[in-house]
Amino acid sequence: MKKTLLTIALSASAGHAFAGDNVTFTLEQEAQIGEIAAQYLVEHPEFLIKASQKLQEKQLQEQANAQKAAVIANQNALLNDKATPYTGPKDAKVNVIEFFDYQCIYCYRISSTIESLQKQYPNVRFIFKETPIFGSRWEPSKYAAQIGIETFAQKGSKGYEQYHNGVYASGLNEGKLTKEVVESQAKKAGVDLSKFKPTENYQHNLQLFSQLGFKGTPALVVMPTQGANTNNTYVINGADVASLTNAIKTLSK
Repeated sequence: MKKTLLTIALSASAGHAFAGDNVTFTLEQEAQIGEIAAQYLVEHPEFLIKASQKLQEKQLQEQANAQKAAVIANQNALLNDKATPYTGPKDAKVNVIEFFDYQCIYCYRISSTIESLQKQYPNVRFIFKETPIFGSRWEPSKYAAQIGIETFAQKGSKGYEQYHNGVYASGLNEGKLTKEVVESQAKKAGVDLSKFKPTENYQHNLQLFSQLGFKGTPALVVMPTQGANTNNTYVINGADVASLTNAIKTLSK
């Protein structure tokens, strides 16, 4: 009897159907099943570990699907904001969108890879969403974002690329970046700072960043310009070079 109840208990806990689904148990039998299953799990904790791993995998997949759905719903804001800096062809078929903060050390660490990928894939458009998430901690975070958008407005993609890479090349992040360094890089890119009027022109990026479910930078999206769906849209949380490279390679075929 105990062996039969154990089989039933394990089958039920594993989500397995078994013959006699319409069979009923007495309260005493139900209590026995519960006790046997609980004791078995205590003696074999590997089942709990596997269950926990499956639950975590399911939750991560659900989160990924939700982010992809949000990205597709907001693709116009991601791809067609005229004030957002970009490099590469305006009519590219593949896009890489990066939400970043110049004060973020992980953004710094992936910056050289992105610079290399720009050269490796000249037909891909790289869109840079200035997202100063550390602005409340370090004022130059916001200032660098403002100047970045101003640089693009004045000097276009070429000037922005020079400014963007120049700020990263300084190696200053996590509170070390200064307004003086930011202005120096902007001037090297040909920006007339006398025309600059400080505004919080990055706020819509912060809002979009939040809407897409991102928690930190860098946050990246790789997607086609036309026909984006959950199968050809990639959302990358963090400086995951392998995933970024693979996504670009896959969509560029």
